[in-house]
Amino acid sequence: MHTPVLVLKDSLKRESGTKVHHANIQASKAVADIIRTTLGPRSMLKMLLDAAGGIPFVPLILAFVPVIWSWQSMIELSRTQDEEVGDGTTSVIVLAGEMLHVAEAFIEKNYHPTVICRAYNKALEDAIAVLDKIAMSIDVKDRSTVLGLVKSCIGTKFTSQFGDLIADLAIDATTTVGVDLGQGLREVDIKKYIKVEKVPGGQLEDSKVLKGVMINKDVVAPGKMKRKIVNPRIILLDCPLEYKKGENQTNAELVREEDWEVLLKMEEEYIENLCMQILKFKPDLVITEKGLSDLACHYLCKAGVSAIRRVRKTDNNRIAKASGAVIVNRPDELQDSDVGTGAGLFEVKKIGDEFFAFIVDCKDPKACTVLLRGASKDLLNEVERNLQDAMSVARNIIKNPKLVPGGGATELTVSATLKQKSSSVEGIEKWPYEAAAIAFEAIPRTLAQNCGVNVIRTMTALQGKHANGENAWTGIDGNTGAIADMKESKIWDAYNVKAQTFKTAIEAACMLLRIDDIVSGIKKKQAPGAGQAPKPKVETEADADALAIGSSFNSVSSSFSPCRPPTISSYAIPLRHALRPGSARVVAAQTMSKVRVVWNYSEESVLPKIADVGSVLKDWQCVKFTENKGRVVELRE
Repeated sequence: MHTPVLVLKDSLKRESGTKVHHANIQASKAVADIIRTTLGPRSMLKMLLDAAGGIPFVPLILAFVPVIWSWQSMIELSRTQDEEVGDGTTSVIVLAGEMLHVAEAFIEKNYHPTVICRAYNKALEDAIAVLDKIAMSIDVKDRSTVLGLVKSCIGTKFTSQFGDLIADLAIDATTTVGVDLGQGLREVDIKKYIKVEKVPGGQLEDSKVLKGVMINKDVVAPGKMKRKIVNPRIILLDCPLEYKKGENQTNAELVREEDWEVLLKMEEEYIENLCMQILKFKPDLVITEKGLSDLACHYLCKAGVSAIRRVRKTDNNRIAKASGAVIVNRPDELQDSDVGTGAGLFEVKKIGDEFFAFIVDCKDPKACTVLLRGASKDLLNEVERNLQDAMSVARNIIKNPKLVPGGGATELTVSATLKQKSSSVEGIEKWPYEAAAIAFEAIPRTLAQNCGVNVIRTMTALQGKHANGENAWTGIDGNTGAIADMKESKIWDAYNVKAQTFKTAIEAACMLLRIDDIVSGIKKKQAPGAGQAPKPKVETEADADALAIGSSFNSVSSSFSPCRPPTISSYAIPLRHALRPGSARVVAAQTMSKVRVVWNYSEESVLPKIADVGSVLKDWQCVKFTENKGRVVELRE
């Protein structure tokens, strides 16, 4: 059977075989090495800037453009981890990079990638079994235990300096929105029902979790509508309280003046009818996602009802969850059961320059707002990121209340157990299986490196303690680098986070190893002379000074033949040196067969005068020049 022949377009580039494997592994290792220093409480921080002052991740690794998708998939790992469990984003990159690094030796020995992947998947199954064995169940209602776990998980973050504040906020928020599903299961949707509102000013200690919802809105008519209502009856609408506009352009031809009054009367009656349908339920507060006309505002004010318009859909959903109201699409469908009576207080407050509406003191809120105060927007943004991580950890504990030791102790226990089991693995898969066991040690080794302790001594001591799969709670204290009992030091990890880290890292490593062919699109080369001209090359002082060329006009003019067009080499550089106009820079450019010398200048006084270069220009009969106010602006053929 003949080898198939692939015919590809000129714009496509193909790479295959071990070259692809090595390229992918190198790119993944590079990403892992960059991220490695950010692991643990003694981690370094990364500041990445582009030319515009933005903060993207991509430009840092542009050196690996030929395998651009490899590092993109590594970054995607971190994003997946963040969405699933909200923590362990650094660990997953470091572990995946190490798994690929140990696989490189087997690729060089011509092991088939499928064999390596099979061994890795077997190692993953055994690692999850070890996690189940060493995991410790906790009581979710014991606040001190949950607080200790959340604190240990966000101890590496910026806000750890503020003590229990962020952990307390996270636990309060997640327990508020938790919903019992029965059979001991709880659902906590922190994206939908927890809103983080950042208000610059005040101190970070003023931050709190509201038993209800806060929105950045004021009532429609501040002077006429009440800004404070105790035990309000709330109606939520998803429709406009204004005259409905025609879908198509409509022209009405009016013959008599009375017809105009009839039209206006119809509009008024329509809006009045809408308001009466709402007012018969005796609400104190009406909130709509759409517009509210002046006429509707008049009828609501007359009835002593406050109104807020153009509220976001997400905010309206949270208010419904907090107050017990039901969002209604049409006022004529309103029922008494749709009115929310769960809120204890509606109040509009001014914080800084803006008004905020508070619907708080709810009886059984299933949505809440976390109000963050702080000195600056940058500080608040960092606190918000840390709070999101803390809330994710708290959610994981509520959903699956199991703990495993932190500080690299879990990885060392898994590594020691897999090393023991590797002797019972038959066939060629034994060696990749053992390599996977060694790869798990990357996490405690990185922690030790970031603490600045002697890595070899620390790792040897830890491996000795974990040799028989014992001392599962012995790990590294991330602050001091000392070997300690994680249970006594209260350094924990959530079971969900650790299991997800192992699964994501190993599955991603297997995916990258299975790729042996890449067909990528490359930019088609332009034909010579087509498209735009190349950008002018700017000569520097160093280039000019490096050339031993006399600066007198005589030496310049003598080096040229009067009738021969000067070339770019014999023309631009000598002219630049000979006619150097003070601080002006000279740009030499060659377009097709044309040669030009143009002075970039800020002041016309620095340009050479025609009188100064006249002798040179007379000798060059084929050179024309452009002048402006008696000074040479441009020379060309």
